[in-house]
Amino acid sequence: MSIEIVKDYLAGFGLAERVIEFQESSATVEEAARDLGCEPARIAKTMAFQGPDGAFLVVLAGDARVDNPRFKAQFHTKASMVKPEDLVARVGHPMGGVCPFALRPGVPVYLDESLRRFDIIFPAAGTPRSAVRLTVPELEASVQNFAGWVNVGKLS
Repeated sequence: MSIEIVKDYLAGFGLAERVIEFQESSATVEEAARDLGCEPARIAKTMAFQGPDGAFLVVLAGDARVDNPRFKAQFHTKASMVKPEDLVARVGHPMGGVCPFALRPGVPVYLDESLRRFDIIFPAAGTPRSAVRLTVPELEASVQNFAGWVNVGKLS
């Protein structure tokens, strides 16, 4: 799926004009923070996991890591990532561009509590060279298949 599909999806929320495209890769938290001129913690990284019922996403702050015991308690499975080569087929976006917008049908999205401490955050927008500037309430309102807030991240 391309950035145009994500822009079309976000247009339904009046947010398409917030998409930012970069000349260089913004696929990692560090690259995105560099390109945006912000602290890495404000990069909302979207991680794709494999559960017993299929793929699901968790969006965490850029400085948060998955806390394995809390993850297992929340999702009743160990944290197992979707393989990079399977991301497009399973989720709808390539490695570095995974985001909670314009997803394959049935992929639930959870937001981690680590995001709530920020006014502005920057998730990817479907490609390894893009981001979108959102408030946390805008993210919550625009996430496709929003499944709720979780507390599975720990700060570095």
